[in-house]
Amino acid sequence: MPTYVYQVILEGDEADEGQIFEVDQKMSDPPLTHHPETGQPVRRLITAPNISTRWSPDRTKNMMSDSNLAAKGFTKYVKTGDGTYEKTAGDGPRTVSADGIKM
Repeated sequence: MPTYVYQVILEGDEADEGQIFEVDQKMSDPPLTHHPETGQPVRRLITAPNISTRWSPDRTKNMMSDSNLAAKGFTKYVKTGDGTYEKTAGDGPRTVSADGIKM
C-alpha cells in the first residue's frame, strides 16, 4: 500500500507551516480532505516515490561483509575497546595500534 504525505492547511501568514503527516492508503481510496484526528483541512503533497532498486540496505550489507571484502582483496579492521584495531577480514597485520603493528 502506498504512503501519501499530507499537510494541514493553515490560514494567513502560517499557510506553509501546517503539520505534515503520512497516511498509508490504497491507490483507489480518495485523497483525505481533513486530518483524521483533528478534523483540520489538509492537502496531499507531491513527493518523490520510494522505489526499491538493486542498491537496497540488505545488498549494501552483503557487499560490506567480511567474506566479500576479503574476496575482493580488501582488509577490514574493527576498533576494539582499548583503542587498537583488529583484523576481521583480508590479508595484513593482525592488529594495528598507536604503539605499532603486530603481525
